Amino acid sequence: MALMDFIRKQFIDIIQWTEDADGTLAWRFPMADMEIQNGAALIVRESQMALFVNEGKAADVFGPGTYKLTTQTLPVLTYLKNWDKLFESPFKSDVYFFSTRQQVDQKWGTPQPITIRDADFGAVRLRAFGNYIFRVANPKLFQTEISGTRERYETVDIDGQLRGLVLQNISNAVAGSGIAFLDLAANQLSFAQALTRQLAPEFEKIGLKLEGMTVQNVSLPEELQKIMDQKIGMGMVGKDMAQFMQYQTAQAIPKFAEGAAGGGGSGIAGDAMGLGAGVALGQVLAQNLSSGLQSHAAPAAAAVGVKAEDVMATLEKLGELKTKGILTQEEFDAKKAELLKKLV
Repeated sequence: MALMDFIRKQFIDIIQWTEDADGTLAWRFPMADMEIQNGAALIVRESQMALFVNEGKAADVFGPGTYKLTTQTLPVLTYLKNWDKLFESPFKSDVYFFSTRQQVDQKWGTPQPITIRDADFGAVRLRAFGNYIFRVANPKLFQTEISGTRERYETVDIDGQLRGLVLQNISNAVAGSGIAFLDLAANQLSFAQALTRQLAPEFEKIGLKLEGMTVQNVSLPEELQKIMDQKIGMGMVGKDMAQFMQYQTAQAIPKFAEGAAGGGGSGIAGDAMGLGAGVALGQVLAQNLSSGLQSHAAPAAAAVGVKAEDVMATLEKLGELKTKGILTQEEFDAKKAELLKKLV
């Protein structure tokens, strides 16, 4: 009876895998009660790797090619099974195939704004999204750390873990990129490269290789977006501070005029009053800053006949520029002292 059972037993002559679905990372060859015939053929196609596992222990790994399974081609498995120099009978072993092709267009993003630290603005909140590409690079490590003994393991099974790795490392990537926070949106390629450098070692720990990342969008907080718009405006008028102040004042004139018209009159008279006050303020701001940058220039207050309310308005505007980081504390203190002297 035992002899008949042995005769009826099926033996495996060819071990191979043809991928039947996208996104499969690991697939276990169906063994059932079958055994692998001594000298059987193992076929590993391009973009695949095969791993033999004996009683839970990872053994031999095979890259693309066709192999005849003997003790010479299975040295680790031979050692684990304590075979002699040669084996003549069929044997049992789990065989796992891994897809090593690129898994493209994997999405990442920040469902909620995340807080990162910035040298210029302290704690800021950032939102971003993009995609990334990875592949299985170390099947033995991936099988022991991630996929285990499952019959099939797909990209969807690890998607949440990889997204979490991206979010966890964004802050360190920003800090290590050397890119100013305000420049992130304009340097998405550099930001993506910094993310790749930061995340690559984390992927390697679980047997994966991060091939690349893209950053498709970076959303700045509204208040910082306004500052970025101001920087763009400054680039349009040049880097001269006096010109920049004139640009800032021109932006403020409509609101200033509207406020003056509402409090000091209406119609044409009110509009004229508001516009005149805005122009006067622009002259004060521009000339005061010019006098600080050019020591030989005439005092700004004397040039335009500065009034107390004009000086206070100028101080308030300079205070806003200091808060936004456009003026340093030292520059603000110097201008404040200079302007206050005009009130004495």
